Amino acid sequence: MALQCGIVGLPNVGKSTLFNCLSNAKAQAANFPFCTIEPNVGVITVPDDRLTKLAELVKPNKVQPNTIEIVDIAGLVKGASKGEGLGNQFLGNIRATNAIIHVLRCFDDGNVIHVDGSVDPIRDREIIDTELQLKDLDTVDKRIQKVEKMAKTGGDKDAKRTYEILTVVKSHLESGKSIRTAPLAQDDFDFIEDLGLLTQKPVMYVCNVDEASVINGNKYVDLVRANVADENAEVLVISAKIESEIAELDSYEERQEFLADLGLTESGVNKLIRAAYKLLNLYTYFTAGVQEVRAWTITKGFTAPQAAGVIHTDFEKGFIRAEVIKYNDFVTLGSENACKDAGKLGVEGKTYVVEDGDIMHFRFNV
Repeated sequence: MALQCGIVGLPNVGKSTLFNCLSNAKAQAANFPFCTIEPNVGVITVPDDRLTKLAELVKPNKVQPNTIEIVDIAGLVKGASKGEGLGNQFLGNIRATNAIIHVLRCFDDGNVIHVDGSVDPIRDREIIDTELQLKDLDTVDKRIQKVEKMAKTGGDKDAKRTYEILTVVKSHLESGKSIRTAPLAQDDFDFIEDLGLLTQKPVMYVCNVDEASVINGNKYVDLVRANVADENAEVLVISAKIESEIAELDSYEERQEFLADLGLTESGVNKLIRAAYKLLNLYTYFTAGVQEVRAWTITKGFTAPQAAGVIHTDFEKGFIRAEVIKYNDFVTLGSENACKDAGKLGVEGKTYVVEDGDIMHFRFNV
């Protein structure tokens, strides 16, 4: 599943530095606006201790973790919705992503130029939100023009409902709010899904702080948390400077020692990757055999046949049943055979909804 999170933010907030730490693909990090012009795409491994534990028990020939794609998108300025700066390119790139990681500068440093001359994460957030909202408003207005006549004069129920939803969305945008907080039911969003609205995408805010603030945050972080409280969005506190220093260390042991010296148990990058995975509404199931132990990405709510289809479409088409072992049972008992002997292997049909961490084996016939 090639799902993408786009990293966005004003120029010089640290997003390209953070992207460098996330990915083997190196985005240029420079102290001037628009150092990132083309979006850089990195395929990021999702850290998962469960996969490591399964590999220790099964001792396979190969271990394959989950991945997601992270896209570093060019910096944005006021007027982007009307094509200023790299606006059209920025908005087009973000439209292609599934979720947004919004990096906000929450540190003081006179040596790092801010595009607006001062540190103010709330202003920075509002600049980007406003541009995205204006672009969405333009998109919504155009669709309203297309469906209004059908909604008011015809007998098309879908057109009428779409028009009603678009009217609510337009009013919400005009009040300076993003669509993700609009007073709509989940089913309502299905009527406007094809519009690819930017502010409908789920968002996570990453507060880029100095080293002294990485554990407890600072005044800027407190302002951000208060400002986004109505969005029910996650706020992560990360120091891109610390993460870049960690990335320079060669061994796992060196990295752990470095983190321990700072009073940290894990890197901010690992936290961000897991949070991005959650933001995309994703689950993991596993296949475990001597040839390979592998993590598979599915959307929360997938049935067993849909999960099988992630491996190969033939698995879904010819699905017969799924043999399922719960992760905790597998780890406690130590092997698939032990789980069978203990009655911990379940046989599930087409309606089974896969749970996060399930270990699965599919029976199918093509």
